[in-house]
Amino acid sequence: MNRPPHVESPCISVCQLDEETGLCIGCWRTRDEIASWSSASNETRLDIIGKLHDRRDMLRGVRRRRANRRKSTSERS
Repeated sequence: MNRPPHVESPCISVCQLDEETGLCIGCWRTRDEIASWSSASNETRLDIIGKLHDRRDMLRGVRRRRANRRKSTSERS
């Protein structure tokens, strides 16, 4: 019987929670996802990784738009 491959943690050792989003700024996981990682099944881990990729992409887009808005506002001044 083949065992499914082990799903590695997305942690990059930049462990700090963003106060605004509640997400780790290094791996994009929530506090609960980080706490439950070691006991999570591979299926759950893959689900978390999918969610963190979506969060990262969404929040980077929001931050980019905010930065562009600030830049265009400061250029008008």
